[in-house]
Amino acid sequence: MLAIFSGVLIALSFPSSGLSFLAWIALIPLLIALENSSRRTAFRIGFTCGISAYVLILYWINIVITRYGNLPWAVSIPLYLLLAAWLALFFGLAALVARAGEQIGIKTAFSLPIAWVACDFIRSFLLSGFPWAMLGHSQYRVLPLIQIADISGVFGITLLIVLANVVLYRVLRAVCGGGFPYPVKSVLVLLLMLIATLFYGFNRLNAPGAADATPLKVALIQGNIPQDVKWSPDFQEKTIQIYERLTRTAHKEDIDLAIWPESALPFFFQDELQQANRIKRLAQELSITMLVGSPAHELRNGKRTFLNSAFVISPTGETTGRSDKIHLVPFGEFVPMGRFFPFISKMVVGIGDFSPGVDTIPLQVGQTQLGTLVCFEGIFPELARDYVKAGARILVNITNDAWFGNTSAPYQHLSIGVFRAVETRTPLLRAANTGVTAIIDLHGHILTMTPLFEEAFRTGEVMPGTGDSLYLKFGDAFAWLCLLTTAGIAVLVWFRRKQPDPGNLSE
Repeated sequence: MLAIFSGVLIALSFPSSGLSFLAWIALIPLLIALENSSRRTAFRIGFTCGISAYVLILYWINIVITRYGNLPWAVSIPLYLLLAAWLALFFGLAALVARAGEQIGIKTAFSLPIAWVACDFIRSFLLSGFPWAMLGHSQYRVLPLIQIADISGVFGITLLIVLANVVLYRVLRAVCGGGFPYPVKSVLVLLLMLIATLFYGFNRLNAPGAADATPLKVALIQGNIPQDVKWSPDFQEKTIQIYERLTRTAHKEDIDLAIWPESALPFFFQDELQQANRIKRLAQELSITMLVGSPAHELRNGKRTFLNSAFVISPTGETTGRSDKIHLVPFGEFVPMGRFFPFISKMVVGIGDFSPGVDTIPLQVGQTQLGTLVCFEGIFPELARDYVKAGARILVNITNDAWFGNTSAPYQHLSIGVFRAVETRTPLLRAANTGVTAIIDLHGHILTMTPLFEEAFRTGEVMPGTGDSLYLKFGDAFAWLCLLTTAGIAVLVWFRRKQPDPGNLSE
């Protein structure tokens, strides 16, 4: 029950509940539950906490599977629980490592934060990766705190949160008596780390941007096209009319660039010449650059492959560039190992079969290069990092979050995007079909955002980023260090596995 309570508190710390302060105390019930536990029980307790959290955080998966995947609830529920259980495994592993390390004399205040980060890092890339709703993401609105993401990524904030939970747990135990000593050293370490983090954060917030950069006046268009009619030929004309109207209205604010969401064009821009010329004439008439989402295709090894792409149209009406989605959604845009398991393809009705793009090539818009992240590519820091290292100074995340329905998922998606801006010191423009459409500056400040499921647009003057951060140079070095340290703890436990099992958690 304590582990379940911790899971509930973790879930409530994320959008749209948004009680982010709960993350700093959410693990205390879990730590109480771990007292006097065996290693096997520690894993089960951690797993219980994780599955409790993700069953609540990812409830929207059922909407995606049943409404848009056309699968019955009898299939949806097991798949949803399977995903939650997969993510919960990493909670269990972190608890196991901390408990096993404590049994050989390694303090939990050291082992648990490091193991937690290591497990988060592994699940960010293993089996395609799903770095969704990590503890650090819950703090996306606490700007002074999250500025260290340009050094450590989100993992540095996660480590601080876990450490704070352990220290507060130890303080509570000491206050309640029972022979628990006050964790003086751990408190001092935590205070020093928090002070250093906030000091760095306030300094970064006050740091000047790129001195020689030219601002770009942008308009982000939110068409609010219902998913169930999005690809209907009968609704195609209505879709284009909506985007044209919103773009013309936004143009009254003297924009340079209009961005339409992922697959905003319900046709192949390369093939439907009449409709494509209509979009090109709009760019030419308004004398603006347009970036529009559209499916694409190309020949690879003599075979026609389909891509989820974005096209750039210049003010002269020419198509000047295309960016393709690289990290596809498993079971959403392709079926893993579908060739070997054809029954899976039959089960997932109506899901597209796309191929990944090849290169992270920025798109040129005026004097600025854009790095385009399509849909859930925005949750993968390595892709944003690759685009900025290739020269992009503004990141664009075009997405269609209509799949999620009116749930907390679009806000969770947005919160992760904030970290891409901070990590790379590059503003992020987010154009979403049904929301949340937003402008995020290089400090992670959400300057403007739309409500869900409304026709809307947002405009703003965006200053290109500096493209200067330690995270860009060294990537996930901090997370790798935590992973190697965790492996070291596991090796020590292996060689000393016959040590007696002490009773209580150490400081």
